[in-house]
Amino acid sequence: MRSIRAAAVGAVTMSLALAATACGGGSSTDGGSNDSPKTLTYWASNQGASIAIDKKVLQPELDKFQKQTGIKVKLEVVPWSDLLNRILTATTSGQGPDVLNIGNTWSASLQATGALLPWDATNFGKIGGKDRFVDSALGSTGAEGKDPAAVPLYSMAYALYYNKEIFADAGIAKPPTTWAELVADGKKIQAKGKSALGAEGANVSENIHHTFVFAKQHGGEFFTAGGKADFTNDAVVAGVKQYVDLMAKDKVIPTGDAEYAQNQSVSDFAKGKQAMLLWQSAAANLKSQGMADDKYGIAPVPVQSGTPGTGAQVNSMVAGINLAVFKNTDNLDGSTKFVKFMTSDAEQKILNTAYSSIPPVKAAQEDASFNSASNSVLKDTLATSAAALPQVADESQFETAVGTAVKDLFADVAAGRAVTTASVKAKLEKAQQQMPAK
Repeated sequence: MRSIRAAAVGAVTMSLALAATACGGGSSTDGGSNDSPKTLTYWASNQGASIAIDKKVLQPELDKFQKQTGIKVKLEVVPWSDLLNRILTATTSGQGPDVLNIGNTWSASLQATGALLPWDATNFGKIGGKDRFVDSALGSTGAEGKDPAAVPLYSMAYALYYNKEIFADAGIAKPPTTWAELVADGKKIQAKGKSALGAEGANVSENIHHTFVFAKQHGGEFFTAGGKADFTNDAVVAGVKQYVDLMAKDKVIPTGDAEYAQNQSVSDFAKGKQAMLLWQSAAANLKSQGMADDKYGIAPVPVQSGTPGTGAQVNSMVAGINLAVFKNTDNLDGSTKFVKFMTSDAEQKILNTAYSSIPPVKAAQEDASFNSASNSVLKDTLATSAAALPQVADESQFETAVGTAVKDLFADVAAGRAVTTASVKAKLEKAQQQMPAK
């Protein structure tokens, strides 16, 4: 899921596991209709540096779709801070768009509401087949064993961005490959008067993405094989503590970043105030803030030791945006055509280039325009060392509960309170108590 969003998604705490009335563009039936064949409403997520930039990117493509099909698309770009709330309201009110973007980590949770069109073999056949999409992207489209609730649109992965000039001034020849190296490099950078590493300590979603990776690197899982929350096992506690300790003990993240939630760490990096940034597909964002491509390098996110891979060597969650259709849309055929258009090879190249993301469509991803050195890092990460967040019905509640716990831990650090294994476990235990009983 795109971490440009702010993390104030309070409605996540409502139980998504409860079946909700399927909704869409206004049809009162569960199966959708074609009562309004000439119009569509599309909720797009805020992918660019601003809503205005998104409209500039998307509107020409929607005009192109209208010219091809005669279907007019009414676009609304929804900020990440509002998107999930809006979707949840739509699933219960019956008043929503025909087509919408969802963060891929929400797929299973929204699937559980029953509001989204299942992408079975027949529906995939209408857009060219399921095998057009890369496996890693399909892994974040819904619960295992069920037809996907959405179709991959943009794929992203975390990487380590580093300022070449700051590294050179500190005498650092190459980016760190382990966390121990990152901390050691951070000390050299701080000795030169620069901030080492940025973070969004008050951003719930950023917190969960990073702690998921740290937990995986310690061999931990947030849920049991049966789907029960297990936030207090030793490996998860160790992973969460190691992430927070980058501020608390290692002090390579400034305490002021405990309050960051609106991409301030990206701005700090773009302005040369800090040396390193852990972010998803950041090139377009950095460029929009005036940072030239040749000013920074990109490397895989560090691991505990060795090189990135599977299991304990995971170094990114599978990030991305999926495209979903409300099941009772008033333009079922048009919605399907729109998904086919947006996931066509040509549009995938245009849209993913604009957002510096990676196409989840195989043919588009293999295009030469996505073979830059930075894209190679992202593609390799998605293919070999990224893992999907838990595809369980309670995933959205998990994001909020654990992400908020980490936010509170960062706040403790900023306030001068000690962060210990016991305090981390206590915060995670409180988060686990917020999860639906199994």
